[in-house]
Amino acid sequence: MTSLAGTGPLLRLAWRRDRWIILASVLALVATAYGSMAATLDLYPTDAEAAAGAAVMVDNPSLTALYGPLPSATAAGIGVLKTVMMGSLFTAFLAFAIVRRHTRTEEEDGRFELVAAGVVGRRAPLAAAVALASLTVLMTGLLSALSLLGTGVDATGSFALGAVEVVAGLVMTGITAIAVQLTSTTRGAGGIAIGALGLAFVVRAAADTSTGGGRDLAWFSFLGWAQKVSPFGANRLWLLLPAVAATAVLLVVADLLLHRRDVGSGLWAARPGPAHASVGLASPLGLAWRLQRGSLIGWTIGYAVVGLAVGNIAKSVDQIASSPDVEDMLRKMSGGQGSLVDVFFGTELRFLAIGVAAYGIATALRLRSEESAGRAEIVLATPVSRWQWLGSHALIAVLGTLWLLVVVGVSAGLSAGAVSSTGVGDLLPAALATAPAVLVCVGLTILLFGLLPRWSTFGWGLLAVFVLLGELGALLGLPDWAMGLSPFDHLGSLPGGDANAAGLVALVLVALAIGAAGFTTFRRRDLVT
Repeated sequence: MTSLAGTGPLLRLAWRRDRWIILASVLALVATAYGSMAATLDLYPTDAEAAAGAAVMVDNPSLTALYGPLPSATAAGIGVLKTVMMGSLFTAFLAFAIVRRHTRTEEEDGRFELVAAGVVGRRAPLAAAVALASLTVLMTGLLSALSLLGTGVDATGSFALGAVEVVAGLVMTGITAIAVQLTSTTRGAGGIAIGALGLAFVVRAAADTSTGGGRDLAWFSFLGWAQKVSPFGANRLWLLLPAVAATAVLLVVADLLLHRRDVGSGLWAARPGPAHASVGLASPLGLAWRLQRGSLIGWTIGYAVVGLAVGNIAKSVDQIASSPDVEDMLRKMSGGQGSLVDVFFGTELRFLAIGVAAYGIATALRLRSEESAGRAEIVLATPVSRWQWLGSHALIAVLGTLWLLVVVGVSAGLSAGAVSSTGVGDLLPAALATAPAVLVCVGLTILLFGLLPRWSTFGWGLLAVFVLLGELGALLGLPDWAMGLSPFDHLGSLPGGDANAAGLVALVLVALAIGAAGFTTFRRRDLVT
């Protein structure tokens, strides 16, 4: 078919551009699945020992809202509780990022117009992006399933977990394929697709915490479909069929929309801006804030809700880990001190800090999109210096990450304070203690932008490596120096214990040094558009 001409070369090009980031992201997801299962099997060697903890999990609405209902009252069921929903979300996000990058981003930056001048069919770019995203999703599901087999658990349940990730990833691929047809901007397409993902999560959470017929709402959420696969429970592998059918329908709709718009435009016309710029846009910082404020508001709402839910789980922690052996194992795994509730919050806050680092990386990468689209060149043609332009976006990234840590510390502290003796005074310092590690991730992204702009997106790969070291380092018995490569390994043991003052100061100095290097290298290189 001539409309698909060039799909193969475009697919190979997309893979060549993103192969390292894709591989690092997939390995991080696989490591999370394996690490969660292996750690749980160490905590609960038998299903009988897991029964007490499972009973408490079933009765905790906050836990259910975050992760969904427990698949089964077994050690394997507990081992995939977090992975089912977190794996679904991150696999869906990975599929979204791939499709958007190789469709709407290419059009907005003007590269597709050059490619289209060759022997390339109208459908080829979308087909190549969808193919790469689908293959990535399938690879993630398969490798996750095979990794669980390495822990000795049931094969059917293992492949059911892989099906969970495939269901979420494939449907999100179709949703993103439609989103990129509707709007002419990368950010607009991202807002539509991520909005759909957030709505799916909210509908699923509402359904799982409802009683009676309210639980049927889960069928209106593709994340609900993924959760209903129920690995190591019902093992509904047949849910792959409606997911594939839904994806096919979404792709057909995307194809119809594709032929109703011009190259570079979207079906929804972009609104013209105001005739006169607001006072806030008179400075580089005002412009950076205007570009980033929507994202920060969305993250703030999400982290406030997650913090409230995590804090509410505190009332059940002692019951979930009622065995002394389980408590000892948790302390060894997390390095936490103080009460078991402190250990729980220390683990959760570090996990949430990784999400904050993802926000910081995405915010810093706005620099690259502004440069590649030629908008930075326009700004820098004015009296705005390079230091001012780069510094404004870097400041939003730094202050935004600190703000999110404050939000999650306060919201979790308020929620926990209502059900336990742990409050804001304990969790806010613990959340802020993760800031140096987050800032290192932001600094590395800025360094990559200044030194190797075309490789700046490898900031995501570095974050994936840090997650891999955190999830698999202890399980694989890696040497201390290898695990120490992750900045999240130097944070101390708050709440309940002491902060690693020397480690935190060192991380701040490292973040400042690599950030300064990024500023210096950007000043000395040409713009790359």
